[in-house]
Amino acid sequence: MTLKQGILSVCLRRALAGACALPLAAMAQQSPPEPAAQPAADAAQPGDALTLDRIVVTAQSREQELQDVPIALQVVGQDVLETSVARDIGDLDGFIPGLVVDDMQPTQAGFRLRGLSTGDFGIGTDPTVGVYVDGVYAGRGGGTVLPFIDVERIEVLKGPQGTLFGRNTAAGAISIITQQPSTEGFEGRARLRLGNYEQRYFDGMLNVPLGEDVALRVNALHSETGGWLDDAATGKSLNDGDNQALRAALRWNIGDNTSLSFSWDHEKLDQRSRPTIGIVDLPPAPGLPAFPANPDDYRNPFDQPAYTDVAGNDEGRTFDGATLILEHGFDWGRLTSTTAWRNFDTINRAEEDGTNRRYLYIDTVNLEDNTTWYQEFKFSGSSDRFDWVAGASYFQEDARQTSQVDLYSDSIDTAANYVFGMPIFSLLQGAADGYGIPVQLFGNPWMEAYHNTLDAKAYAVFGDVIWHATDRLNLTFGLRYTRDQKRFTWFNDYHKADELNQALQVLDQAGILAGLGLNADYFAGLDLAFQDPVSMANKGKLNSASNSWSDVSPRLVVDYHLSDDAMVFASLAKGYKAGGYNAFSPGAHFDNEEVWNFETGIKRTFVDERVQLEASAFRYVYDNRQAIWLDTTPQVPRYVTNVSDLTAWGMELSTRWFPSRAFNMDFNASWINSTYDDYVTPDGRDLSGQVTGEPWFSYSASANYLVDLADSGRLRFTVRHAYRGASRCNTSSSTQGNCGRYMNFTIGEEQNRTDVFVQWSSPTDTWAVALYANNMFNNRFVHGLNQYGTTVFGTTGATISEPRYYGMELRYRF
Repeated sequence: MTLKQGILSVCLRRALAGACALPLAAMAQQSPPEPAAQPAADAAQPGDALTLDRIVVTAQSREQELQDVPIALQVVGQDVLETSVARDIGDLDGFIPGLVVDDMQPTQAGFRLRGLSTGDFGIGTDPTVGVYVDGVYAGRGGGTVLPFIDVERIEVLKGPQGTLFGRNTAAGAISIITQQPSTEGFEGRARLRLGNYEQRYFDGMLNVPLGEDVALRVNALHSETGGWLDDAATGKSLNDGDNQALRAALRWNIGDNTSLSFSWDHEKLDQRSRPTIGIVDLPPAPGLPAFPANPDDYRNPFDQPAYTDVAGNDEGRTFDGATLILEHGFDWGRLTSTTAWRNFDTINRAEEDGTNRRYLYIDTVNLEDNTTWYQEFKFSGSSDRFDWVAGASYFQEDARQTSQVDLYSDSIDTAANYVFGMPIFSLLQGAADGYGIPVQLFGNPWMEAYHNTLDAKAYAVFGDVIWHATDRLNLTFGLRYTRDQKRFTWFNDYHKADELNQALQVLDQAGILAGLGLNADYFAGLDLAFQDPVSMANKGKLNSASNSWSDVSPRLVVDYHLSDDAMVFASLAKGYKAGGYNAFSPGAHFDNEEVWNFETGIKRTFVDERVQLEASAFRYVYDNRQAIWLDTTPQVPRYVTNVSDLTAWGMELSTRWFPSRAFNMDFNASWINSTYDDYVTPDGRDLSGQVTGEPWFSYSASANYLVDLADSGRLRFTVRHAYRGASRCNTSSSTQGNCGRYMNFTIGEEQNRTDVFVQWSSPTDTWAVALYANNMFNNRFVHGLNQYGTTVFGTTGATISEPRYYGMELRYRF
């Protein structure tokens, strides 16, 4: 292989990480450097060139070249993050085929990978996709979708990663790696974005060497928006908000073999919660909608006005985290100690009825306080024949969650009319007025809530060994033992309605209630939101349960290098997720989940054609998939526990093409067939053998082109497109919200998104100005239905996707 071919081969490997596209084009487009600024290319030795261009990933808990990692792996580098104007992991949804990020409510985010997800955001269950930041498990949804601050790259590992990353990676892992402080020199960056819907975004970075061995790196971010949806009655925004974040990182090279890294993160989110748009016809007030709501009459939410009467429909989060990493090198290998602490508090009050009529009012509130500690000791080493990693970890989580439903006595009266055939408060108010008793039964708040706590601990020991059997053949064996312990509590008290109860006491004393065959105790035990038999039997009681689960997760991999530029591999791996609890049903719990995944693939670099290709095929069997399901078939909706077994097989492709150093393209695709092996829904529908709702096909493609303007700098053009196929509905999909066909709209229709980024940068790249458009063609879809009021008030709401965003960006580096 020639030097030129060697450099190109490694750069193409870099390209898959999104890190080489810009440098490759820049080499071709920049004006020739001054001799003093850069050595002549022919002065470099082959070894120097390869070392200089070497880009590594840490997908297997060790540094490796991307081409040598036998895992289905997609890497998003800084290049993609900048040109996609990504604020957080949710903005990359669609550009990583197979990965779906539901960040409609970032404090209750959900992740789905290869069709696998957890259908609950409560503290009783854990996620199926693990999110890690610098190797530290981020925990559950409320602390996972955080703003990107100084991110170097994102590695998305598809398939179970129980051996390498540990707990709750049954479907895969998302590993976010941040930039580290550098002692090489002082540098900084400031970036400003202004866009439609009153978008304003600023972030800045300073890297300050504090000596030869110590450096400090500080990042700050502020983002705000005026929102894209207004209340049709008041004109006020329904989804405005702001976000601030700060990160400080310190690195100290204590000695030749010892280093210390410490980072601290803080974030404050303050925005409106997701709005819902009513899609049922309403007669003039005080008229009632048809009951129950008829899906055939649902209106297209894009044609409907949006209303809300939720007082403080806010979504907020305060997040703080600290991470300490100590590394020391020995003659035999390296020891890494990682200590981390995370805490976040969230509130989310969301509109559910999609109207501004108090007699139809219902909202839901989620409050969470979560604190985690993580400690890991990892040993690693290598020789001519073996690369090995071994260690132990401890994870502790203390969580408090309140799931609350708010109504008014007005809406309780409406529900009573529908459920019991009697508008009870209207009758009582009429009697009170007739007898001249000065009480007001309407306009009084009514609240019901479940309060849960979780004390969880997880212990693990793990090992992963790569045996270089020959120069071309590698055998990998990994094993992790995990033990999870959880203690969970439930407390569901009777409803709280102090003002209403005081008025009812007056009526009771006046004999009005007795005249109707009622008393105050009857109303004290009248609940609406949590009326299922288990909840009613445990009203006012504190319930607790403790369980532990253990698992051994193996991993076997064979990879063979057909040549220096081609590798084939096959793997068998097990994923595991600990059991959990139904937060709305005292005593109800899940067993642990297990998934076995077989995968085979090829990684190939065509040096002369300047093409990098990855292709893989997989099949997995998933047992005991946990779910919390909102059953809307009874008059009063209820949350129930159910499990399912499923099987899926599919194929994935990733390729990059560099026809010239100024132009490159990439294409990523995923095809999957996912079906239930054994599943009966809580309403009695047997879905065994039917599809799970996952679409057949999804893909993303992008193109980058650089134009050299000589002394005037350079222009960069980037276009990205993402496609997700239509959901494959089963006979129960429309009742679950992820797939539905209605007269005026569809849930689960195919989705398209096109992003455009055009940037001018100065010859030294000090200044840059860009124009961008995300979702350029304004393709939108119905995200889902909010059906909590459907069988209670005859109301149904819908959430819709975001519109087109566009703006400009100004960046300065020094």
